[in-house]
Amino acid sequence: MTYSVDIKSNEVGVYALGGLGEIGKNTYGIEYQDEIIVVDAGIKFPEDELLGIDYVIPDYTYLVDNIDKVKALVITHGHEDHIGAIAYFLQAVNVPVYAGPLAMALIRNKLEEKQLLNRAELHEITDGSVIDFDKMSVEFFRTTHSIPDVFGVAVHTPVGTIVETGDFKFDLTPTTKQPPNLWSMARIGHDGVLLLLSDSTNAERPEWTKSEAWVAKSVNRIFDQLQHGRIIFATFASNMNRIRMATDAAIAHGRKIAVFGRSMESAMTNGRALGYLNIPDEYLLEQSQIKNVPDDELLILSTGSQGESMAALARIAEGSHKQIKLKPKDNVIFSSSPIPGNTASVNAVINKLEEGGANVIHGKLNNIHTSGHGGQEEQKLMLALMKPKFFMPIHGEYRMLKVHAGLAHELDIPTDHTFILQNGDVLALDGESTRVAGHFPAEDTYIDGSGIGDIGSVVLHDRQKLSQDGLVIVTATINLKRKEILSGPDILSRGFVYMRESGDLINEGRRVIFSTIRRVMNGKNPNESEIRQAIIDDLARYLHRETARKPMILPMLIMI
Repeated sequence: MTYSVDIKSNEVGVYALGGLGEIGKNTYGIEYQDEIIVVDAGIKFPEDELLGIDYVIPDYTYLVDNIDKVKALVITHGHEDHIGAIAYFLQAVNVPVYAGPLAMALIRNKLEEKQLLNRAELHEITDGSVIDFDKMSVEFFRTTHSIPDVFGVAVHTPVGTIVETGDFKFDLTPTTKQPPNLWSMARIGHDGVLLLLSDSTNAERPEWTKSEAWVAKSVNRIFDQLQHGRIIFATFASNMNRIRMATDAAIAHGRKIAVFGRSMESAMTNGRALGYLNIPDEYLLEQSQIKNVPDDELLILSTGSQGESMAALARIAEGSHKQIKLKPKDNVIFSSSPIPGNTASVNAVINKLEEGGANVIHGKLNNIHTSGHGGQEEQKLMLALMKPKFFMPIHGEYRMLKVHAGLAHELDIPTDHTFILQNGDVLALDGESTRVAGHFPAEDTYIDGSGIGDIGSVVLHDRQKLSQDGLVIVTATINLKRKEILSGPDILSRGFVYMRESGDLINEGRRVIFSTIRRVMNGKNPNESEIRQAIIDDLARYLHRETARKPMILPMLIMI
């Protein structure tokens, strides 16, 4: 692949393979001479128009082309938009991985599923860990988020220090008892930061994000009020803070705990092993034991807070779960906010639960969720602590990056020292000045089942067309030499019209196709391709005239 990237020997290059102009797919590179440090390997969840796509990962071609330079993958924390693509990353670029305890446990699970664990070189780090390479070093400093073991990284280069914050907020009373290491941040800022890359997710919120301790009080208050009936608590399996709140409240109120959903079971195992969940064995139930426990002594931890159709909560709502049948006195707590694009799915599950008689507790009024990302006040505090010479907002859609850049200007970082870039743009810094030193392709790579990158724009266009107007299949058997139609033509509709009620349309369509085949066969040197295209063109015109729709037309011809 050809691209133009020109990082001089006295410059450090900084770029994103994902994470700019989008939420998710976070993957950033820091390059000096013959060394590249990669920060995070995330996925992005597909938008509605990406029909059938499981998730989206970056294009790793630039790293593969420079594989001898890539020294390490360092991980800020264990959320999917930062580690979800790690198996695909290591298949392309198998380098040592450095991560905190919880992220490392999650990474091991992912690699074991893909049978890649034996090939991976994994190193666990903690607050203050430093990794030395020939020309660069990486220092980890603790921040806070909605998951334990969260770090920012300071990459020290001969040209200057590049800081990537990861996802962060300044939670001074975290339930994990791991407050942000303000001293380390202030020290790094005092020593000098050449470039700061900072989380922009909540750049549009002029606030200080509320602490997880505030949510914990709300959860306890709700448990106090729910004296009767089962409590079904739905949250992200990765939100260890919220799982801890629910299980602590359950134990305090004498409720036994049952866990449903594979990812939630894994979170429970990892959380107990690492000491983040303090649950005595006698409080944990096997799934089959829930029928033996009184309803007002039971907490069910469940996946499905985003309305996922195959998650435990959606199946409970639909009545299709094998072990849990909804009861009129059930209490269902949604301890999360819908991710953009998931609101309709979440509302559908809530409605089903309400129809089934459950008491559903959700939304801001109940104070059962807070963001893991800092608002504007925290973003300004990070800028003030780091005091960067140059600033590059990351992790956000364009409007978020723009607002975040505006906050930097308020803190006296000049406009020409702030860079809103796109994935694939390379920012080169020599310590005094900066320039955009080229661009490499950084398009999305689609994951569909076991396929990696084999779904392109043509396939997606076909899927969209099928979803909008359906499919019409034309079958016929033709003797081209004798210029005879031996059978058919027949029409089969899928997602276009209901054939039993559209007899006239189908019959007239067959006549159109018959005339088309005869016309082409009687022409000069007819061939299968010419007949196929003529069928598509003529039938499409007829169907659009009659229905104002444009189904995909697929001729299936047997040529004799």
